[in-house]
Amino acid sequence: MISVVDVPNIYGVPLALNGAGLDTVVCRELGLETEEPDLEAWRTMVERMESASEPVIIGLVGKYVELPDAYLSVVESLRHSAAANGAKVEIRWIPAEEIDGLLASTHLDDLDGILVPGGFGIRGVEGKIEAIRHARERDVPFLGLCLGLQCAVIEYSRNVLGLAGAHSTEFDPTSRHPVIDLMEDQADVEDLGGTMRLGIYPAKLTTGSLTEELYGEPVIYERHRHRWEVNNRYRNELEAAGLVFSGLSPDDRLVEIIELPSHPFFVACQFHPEFKSRPDDPHPLFMGFVAAALEHRRSPTSSAPVVSEAPAVAT
Repeated sequence: MISVVDVPNIYGVPLALNGAGLDTVVCRELGLETEEPDLEAWRTMVERMESASEPVIIGLVGKYVELPDAYLSVVESLRHSAAANGAKVEIRWIPAEEIDGLLASTHLDDLDGILVPGGFGIRGVEGKIEAIRHARERDVPFLGLCLGLQCAVIEYSRNVLGLAGAHSTEFDPTSRHPVIDLMEDQADVEDLGGTMRLGIYPAKLTTGSLTEELYGEPVIYERHRHRWEVNNRYRNELEAAGLVFSGLSPDDRLVEIIELPSHPFFVACQFHPEFKSRPDDPHPLFMGFVAAALEHRRSPTSSAPVVSEAPAVAT
């Protein structure tokens, strides 16, 4: 009989079951001959998680925050990276639709980092855009995932390029400045389902970029789930205004990652890095984000808005 006892950390379950002899019993009953398992690295990882005490507060700005399991992979990725950085993450759940005008600062002012995850539908999009503006102007570390990248491009187009009404055609099909648009090969798709850009795709990283430094390699493979992309018609304008496209598809047609070199940490990706993070191998983008959030907490910068030096573009 094997007792499945409660443990304070879900990653301690394998250690508890090993201590109770479950693996020995299973291998014996199946007639398997195996070597003694080496769980020392896993044990060290769990101990590091449980002993971490320095807090880091991350604001997760989403539309499904009443159902936290919708963001479970994101939360676990933050936990993985916080532990690896010797910290304990505190998630501040922020409903995107409540970030509006003067009320925005009441949700965002005391955060060490701001994360905008993926999603579909227009509800809460303006709140996500406002949260990204707050992060950009006040030098708060920011990480955007999938829709988070698209909202970041919209925010930059509106408030730095000066393109009034810039938007995604997913939310405003008649936008004067559709800086996010439907991928060409999706234009005639009516049966949604699994027809989107789904699965693992490669991206090449810009030499010398923060993203390349975090990954430590020139080409990466990440998991996607989307239909809309950065509109290539606006890429030159965005680059001229200081936005760096630090990850592109191998044929240069699709923007995969953006970043702002002038910011302590402002990175967004079109893919879902949370699907590849592991407790003993945190994803490099989450690692960099949490490290920057800790640095922000330890040496807080001024909360005064930073005025962009990029030239405004006539609308």
